[in-house]
Amino acid sequence: MDWKFFGEVFVTLLVITDPPGMVPIFLALTGALPARERHKAATHAVALALGVIAVFAVAGQTILDYLHIQLPALQGAGGLLLVLVALELLTGKADDPDQQSTSNIALVPLGTPLLAGPGAIVATMLFVQRADSGGDYFAIGLGIVAVMVAVWLVLRYSGFIVKVLRPGGIEVLTRIAGLLLAAIAVQLMADSVGAFVEMFTTAHP
Repeated sequence: MDWKFFGEVFVTLLVITDPPGMVPIFLALTGALPARERHKAATHAVALALGVIAVFAVAGQTILDYLHIQLPALQGAGGLLLVLVALELLTGKADDPDQQSTSNIALVPLGTPLLAGPGAIVATMLFVQRADSGGDYFAIGLGIVAVMVAVWLVLRYSGFIVKVLRPGGIEVLTRIAGLLLAAIAVQLMADSVGAFVEMFTTAHP
């Protein structure tokens, strides 16, 4: 196995998924849940992200070609999903435990598009295109798994922050996380629009 290639995959995906940056958003979405449910949400989110990235690593380009979807459209869709979640955080709707579902939180936005978002999917597809041996493919797979394990560890043991912040701190963190999510969503949609404009100008000089 090419350990240098593995290191490149690991570092790239780790920077894209940004585990420390995920903590405020994760706590904002799960801070009102019992510890057991919060741990379950972390596990489900990482498992989903691993599955999505693995699927796109194996058949990503085929899926997009079959559905006639371009990568900028994937970015735009991810941005729209994050806008909806950001609005819930900013307006306080996410604070109601009756409105929260561990599985729903794990699916959207934690599993996708935050962990398995356009950035991670595109990076993985590009690494697969560069691979030219079984060792390279193994390095990609190991790199993806290692990153997901690192993300799970960060989310799994972020519970002590909840004890420090208490309900008042969690509420403030929720609003800040909502603002950050909104900014990420706007950036995703701006990148999507920019990519479409660039494709149009290239096709029609």
